[in-house]
Amino acid sequence: MSKEVFLSPEEEQEIVAAITMAEKETSGEIRVHIENACAIAPFDRALIVFEELKMHETELKNGVLIYLAVADKAFVICGDKGINDLVPPDFWDSTKEAMQFHFKNGNFKEGLIDGIQKAGTQLKTYFPWKKEDANELSNEISKG
Repeated sequence: MSKEVFLSPEEEQEIVAAITMAEKETSGEIRVHIENACAIAPFDRALIVFEELKMHETELKNGVLIYLAVADKAFVICGDKGINDLVPPDFWDSTKEAMQFHFKNGNFKEGLIDGIQKAGTQLKTYFPWKKEDANELSNEISKG
C-alpha cells in the first residue's frame, strides 16, 4: 500500500467512538495502533508498541492492543498479564476471525470496530466496569 490514507479521519473517529463505547462496559483498556509495515515479526512489534504506549501500566494489567501493519497485511491482538492469567488460550480467536473476515473484504473500519466490540464484550466477563473506574489510556488511534 502506498502512502494513501488507510482510514479517513471520519473512519478513525468512528473507531475511537467504538473504543469509548466498549470501555463503558469494562475496566479493560483497548488501544489500536496502525503502522505501514514492521521490520520484525508482527507479534514482537506489537509487544514493543504495547510497552511504548505504557499499556502495561494499567492498574489491573488489563490493556488490549490491536496492532496493524498495513502493507504487511498483518495484525495482532495482545492482552496484558492480567487478562492472559485469567482467560483460556483461545480467548482472542473469535475476535481475530471476525476481524479477518472484514479485512479480507477490504472493510478495515468495520473489522476494527467489530474487533473492538468483541474485545469489550469478552473483557466485560473478566473485568466488568465499576463506577470508580477511570479511563487509564487514550482511546485515540496511535500510529507508527
